[in-house]
Amino acid sequence: MTSEEITKQAQTVIKKIRPYINRDGGDIKFVKYEDGIVYVEMLGACVGCAIVDTTLTDGVEAILLEEVPGIIGVEQI
Repeated sequence: MTSEEITKQAQTVIKKIRPYINRDGGDIKFVKYEDGIVYVEMLGACVGCAIVDTTLTDGVEAILLEEVPGIIGVEQI
């Protein structure tokens, strides 16, 4: 799978996750995919939230790892 294909799939998955994050007043923005890592920016209520790391690892990262081959992690910018 090419980097472009992985990027498109990651963006699609993040679009599916967004409404759940929006419900709590937060938001997520895809920034880039590079060397197996998806970089995202957490916005809104996620900024300064005590459980943003849990949301990223147990939520966003877990779903991306399951649904998009080639992704090995998620990092917040």
